[in-house]
Amino acid sequence: MGEPTTTTDLISPARPTTTPQVLAVAAYRFPHGDAMSNRLLQLARSATPPGGTTLVVNDWPEDGSRPPESPDLPPGVRLITLPRRRIGGGMAGRWLHRCTRPLRVLAALRRAGVRPGALAGVHLPLSVWNLATWAVLRTAVRCPVTVDVLERHDRAQFPRGWLTPYFVRHRWAFFLAGRLADRVIAISETLERHFVGRGRPTLVVPPQVDCADFADPAPPSLDGGLRLLYAGSAGAKDQLAVVLEGIRGLAPEDRSRVRLVIAGISRERAGSLSDLGATSPDDLDDQVTFLGRVPRDRVLAELRLAHFSVLVRPPAGYARAGFPSKVPESLAAGCPVLLNHTSDLGRYIVDGREGIVLDGCGADDVRRGLERALLLDDQGWWSMSREARERAYCFDYRAWTAVVSDFVTGATRGPGVGSSARPASSAEVSRR
Repeated sequence: MGEPTTTTDLISPARPTTTPQVLAVAAYRFPHGDAMSNRLLQLARSATPPGGTTLVVNDWPEDGSRPPESPDLPPGVRLITLPRRRIGGGMAGRWLHRCTRPLRVLAALRRAGVRPGALAGVHLPLSVWNLATWAVLRTAVRCPVTVDVLERHDRAQFPRGWLTPYFVRHRWAFFLAGRLADRVIAISETLERHFVGRGRPTLVVPPQVDCADFADPAPPSLDGGLRLLYAGSAGAKDQLAVVLEGIRGLAPEDRSRVRLVIAGISRERAGSLSDLGATSPDDLDDQVTFLGRVPRDRVLAELRLAHFSVLVRPPAGYARAGFPSKVPESLAAGCPVLLNHTSDLGRYIVDGREGIVLDGCGADDVRRGLERALLLDDQGWWSMSREARERAYCFDYRAWTAVVSDFVTGATRGPGVGSSARPASSAEVSRR
């Protein structure tokens, strides 16, 4: 027996819509559960055709959480959460659940009175893209199917390499997207080059934000010390150990003036959810605070109080292919970033303007960056904060509405679309 369908809007029953409609398919804690959910939400907003809607059909993950009864959704985005039904147990049950997802999506559309053949476009993340999804959607819809690709994992990120089922599924889906997807949205230019090389029409769309969600920054004076923030799940991507080593490398009088808040990881689980296993922060108890997993509102509140968000990644393949969503969020909050350039970050973060760019990803690079940050006065920091907020409009979903909507619905054609497509200017976005 399954639980009842949780739905924000099942649309007018048995009455086909006459407005242009885009379908988005996902399996996240949508709309505000994590970074992937935020990506889907903002992409859905920018993909919505003028005067139309985007219908999100979401298969809520079996992670112990529960869908909200009345999720806060913006105008133009409507939601169906699929019924939660167990199809067996173990690995075989999970595989069958994934394979039947596209059929369950079509059944949900039929119950909602939506004809798949009348859709203007379909987009879905790489994580739900497989042969079954391609076959069902290819049969049912008469519009482009766009795959949103956010990363390309490296084997070295996983202790068991190719023996890790998740990594195998990821690489298989990546392979299929390069050969079967009608269109690809890529989060970075590295991914764009890959898919254009395989003949896929490709649009580069970096992580998006809604700048209106972010309140004005309100950090304490730098006279009282430097407040840093890392927010997210570091996993095998972000280097927290070198950040701690960089703090340790400061002169004692400088080290005592630095505070690092880590949101998203508890002290107890830091060893399993980050690279801090071999670098115990016990000697930095006065400098490092672990908040554990916190709601999005708490993260936004911490961004308001931080002088810099911090992000260090090695020059590895996954770092070149991905684009950390925490950077646009930090900029939108008026919180400059202290980071090294990976992926396309060099396009948006200029040293001394929107943040402090490190020379590399080592502990000494972090130490030198912190020394520069400690030399700032309040006036210099506020100037940097204003530049950060201005740069954030490049990531605001409003800047991308025409570009993304035309691409997903097929109005824009040709490989390498991302090479010429550009968002609206920050001035245009701020006037909307």
